[in-house]
Amino acid sequence: MDAIFNTATLARIAQESGGIIYIMAVLLLVALTVIIERSWYLRHMIYKGETIAHRVAQLPHLNRKAIEELHLGAGTLPQASLLEVPLSFPGVVDAPRLSGLLEEAIMWQVPKIDRSLWMLDTIVTLAPLLGLLGTIIGIFNAFQVLGSASGAPTKITGGVAEALVATACGLFIAIIGLIFYNNLSTLVRQVVHQLETIKVMLVNRLDNPREG
Repeated sequence: MDAIFNTATLARIAQESGGIIYIMAVLLLVALTVIIERSWYLRHMIYKGETIAHRVAQLPHLNRKAIEELHLGAGTLPQASLLEVPLSFPGVVDAPRLSGLLEEAIMWQVPKIDRSLWMLDTIVTLAPLLGLLGTIIGIFNAFQVLGSASGAPTKITGGVAEALVATACGLFIAIIGLIFYNNLSTLVRQVVHQLETIKVMLVNRLDNPREG
C-alpha cells in the first residue's frame, strides 16, 4: 500500500489548498534562514563581547592604545562603535557627556542587532492564518463532490482530513518560529545589556587620568 503522504499525495493536497502549502513552504525556508543566520551572529557577538568587556574591566583608565587595540579586534561588531567614541572624542572629560555619546552609539546599533527578527515575528502570526485559509479552501473543494453523480461520503471525509494538513503545517511553522523567536529575543537583550555594561565601564574609567 502506498504511503499516506507520498510526493503525489502532498502535491495534490497542496493544489487543493489553493497553493497555500507552497507559500507556507517558502515561509518555513525564510524562517529557518533567519533562525540560523541570527543565532550564529548573535552568539558570536555575545562571545566576542564578553572578551571585550573583560578586557575593558581590566583597564584602570581610558588608555588610548588599549582602546585602539580593542577597537581593531572588534571589527564590525556593535561593540566597536562604543570603543570608537572615546577615540573620536578624546577631549571629552565630562562623564554625562561621554555617557550620552555612548548611549547614542548604542541606539544606532540596536536596529542592526535585531535585524530580520520582524520577519520571524510576522511568520509566527501569518503561518496559522494561511494554514486555516488553506484548510477552508480544501474543505470547500471536498464538498464539491456532492454535486457530482459519483459523490460519496468517504470522498468528503477524506478530503476534509487532507484539508486539515494545511492547518497542521501552519501550526508547525508557528511553533518552531515562536520558540526560536523567543530565544533570539533573549539573545538580543543579552547583547544590549552587554553594550550597556561596556558603556558604564568606559564612563567609570573616565574619572582617572587618561594616557596616550
